[in-house]
Amino acid sequence: MKGLRVLELSEALYVDSSDLLAVCAILKIKATSRLSMLSFEECKKITDYYENKN
Repeated sequence: MKGLRVLELSEALYVDSSDLLAVCAILKIKATSRLSMLSFEECKKITDYYENKN
């Protein structure tokens, strides 16, 4: 497995998948749907974004 789907990461972070897709757009990560695959590096960037936001 090379990463997580947007849906899986959104569940792990307790955020809506549409919100996570918006964060992907902000971070210039190519994700078009909740079934898009994210690499572990992309997951780390997204997780860091949410940690710095709070």
